[in-house]
Amino acid sequence: MATENVHVIRTGRVAQLVLDRVDRKNAFNGAMWAALDRAIEEIEGRLPRVVVITGAGTTAFCAGMDVNPDNPQISRMADALATGDPVPVKRLIHRIRGTIDRLAALPVPVVAAINGDAHGGGAELAVRCDLRVMDPKAVIRFSEVRLGLMPDWGGGAALTRLIGPSRAADLILTARPVNAPEALALGLVNRVSPPQVALAAAMEMAETIAANGPKAVRHALKLIRQAPDLCHADALDLETEQAVALIATGECLQGIGAFLEKKTPVFTD
Repeated sequence: MATENVHVIRTGRVAQLVLDRVDRKNAFNGAMWAALDRAIEEIEGRLPRVVVITGAGTTAFCAGMDVNPDNPQISRMADALATGDPVPVKRLIHRIRGTIDRLAALPVPVVAAINGDAHGGGAELAVRCDLRVMDPKAVIRFSEVRLGLMPDWGGGAALTRLIGPSRAADLILTARPVNAPEALALGLVNRVSPPQVALAAAMEMAETIAANGPKAVRHALKLIRQAPDLCHADALDLETEQAVALIATGECLQGIGAFLEKKTPVFTD
């Protein structure tokens, strides 16, 4: 399925979300936000086992928000600032967060294939995903403070949880570029791909995940996403709760049965 500037490409049990506004480095305007909303709705209606999000072209994953004056969202915000009215600004941030939160809340793993530079909101989008695969020539840059802004797609909070407050402060407050080796060393990305095959490497990761028990992946993912916000005792309780609920589905009978028969399990959705 294709919508303006966003494409949903299904490959077996994996769905690709492709941001396609190459002339603006896949930066977002209002039409692209609406297109992403429609794409997410399509995915919610027929869930794959894994989602991979990437940028079209070879140079940019996503440049974040299109801050050019021809973007009506930016011109409306400028008008609001001229009158000292914060309401349109708050409305815009809530609108953006609504879409990004919806993507991050999909009950299946979301993998970012960082095929090119991820700046500003593009860097935020990447860290809102569960996993990240990065091209060796790509650069991640939380560039907002250079424009007198700060992260507002949820990426500041996500980055802090991902790599810790001190390292997050370094990246956000300096707005410096981070290359692939450093991103890997910081734990900012999970893997660095060979040149120009970040999407293929992310798809390989996704297919590996998709071959496992889909209910097991979803229950484990729920624990992984929620545990950092809980105290240790509550996280342990959540793990037990999810494990009991998973075993009750009977999916393990397929996995254990195949193991005992020395076969590769074929799980049903």
